[in-house]
Amino acid sequence: MSAPTYDPTDDHLLAADLAEGAGAVLLGVRAELEGRGASASELKAAGDAAAHQYLMRRLAESRPGDAILSEEGTGDTGRTGTERLGHPRVWIVDPLDGTREFSEPPRTDWAVHVALVSDGQPVAGAVALPAQDRVLNRVPASVLPPPPPARPRVIVSRSRPPAVALHLAEALGGDLVELGSAGAKVAAVVLGEADVYPHAGGQYEWDSCAPVAVASAAGLVTTRLDGSPLVYNNADPYLPDLLVCHPHLALEVRQVLDLWLASR
Repeated sequence: MSAPTYDPTDDHLLAADLAEGAGAVLLGVRAELEGRGASASELKAAGDAAAHQYLMRRLAESRPGDAILSEEGTGDTGRTGTERLGHPRVWIVDPLDGTREFSEPPRTDWAVHVALVSDGQPVAGAVALPAQDRVLNRVPASVLPPPPPARPRVIVSRSRPPAVALHLAEALGGDLVELGSAGAKVAAVVLGEADVYPHAGGQYEWDSCAPVAVASAAGLVTTRLDGSPLVYNNADPYLPDLLVCHPHLALEVRQVLDLWLASR
């Protein structure tokens, strides 16, 4: 199957525009439903649906020949189904990453993920943090954050901190930072607000693809927990673990993780 021809610059601009646009939609939904006293479940459902519909419409208009993998469209056929396998260009999107945080105003640690994958790797990507008025893009890349402090900051989930993160923080003599969505967690490392994000609790490709695109472009280490490469657009989109860390910590983190994995 031959790939449609697009200017790579346009793909980067489109990824950022789509993420920002979906974020604006979500802010509008949140404000409207919060004003009506909607429940958390109503906020979650409305946000997921509105952002997904926006991204599907925009991609159909802008990239009609490309395939799509969306968290909210995994039951669809055609462009959002199994026809994406082997396709030279696949957009992997999470219309609302962090539905729980989105449904708890005024929380800001939720995101929109938009990435374009070719040959298993993200070649364009953007992460919008709408409630923080930020969009992180693969191009232009964020600069590498400053070296970590003496006590590295290790990110964990608020509700289910994985054992590997607790172990890593203790081994590094670091401090724990609690955050919500995967996109917000990776963004914190990109922005120099944290230093290591280890995840072992189970994720899908749409949870990490765009954040990894942004983080790798900024010079951060992005791998599976065992150090193997992250590969996207697989038949099974389940991608259970992830490591994003500052390169200054890469060797020490790798040594700790190798010992931890060997003991499992």
